[in-house]
Amino acid sequence: MQIIQVFVDHINFIGAVALFLIGLHTVVTKKNLIKRIMGLNIMGTSIFLFLVAIGNVTGGVPPILNPEEGITYINPIPSVLILTGIVVVVSITVYSLSLTVKIYEMYGTINQDELTNMIREEELHD
Repeated sequence: MQIIQVFVDHINFIGAVALFLIGLHTVVTKKNLIKRIMGLNIMGTSIFLFLVAIGNVTGGVPPILNPEEGITYINPIPSVLILTGIVVVVSITVYSLSLTVKIYEMYGTINQDELTNMIREEELHD
């Protein structure tokens, strides 16, 4: 029962690591650029989950009103980091997708192997 309780107590951390590994696997193994961008988004989401898990304090209250002694407060810094991270992940996604559209317009494919072969052929002809 001890192992199950440890698993239940740390489910957020385990979920964050699992999501990160799924995203990393997608980025490393897939050749489609859209799938790789989706993998990066999954990795970003796992970081958000990890930061939420770090910021969670059992029995804690937000440090907003009525400062009293003896009360455990929730750390607001992870929430601020999550907001900043969301902006960064959205920016990276938009930029990556715009580059993918330009690559598709130029080469007619978004498969990395095909793109590599086309670029090598272009370099040989130059």
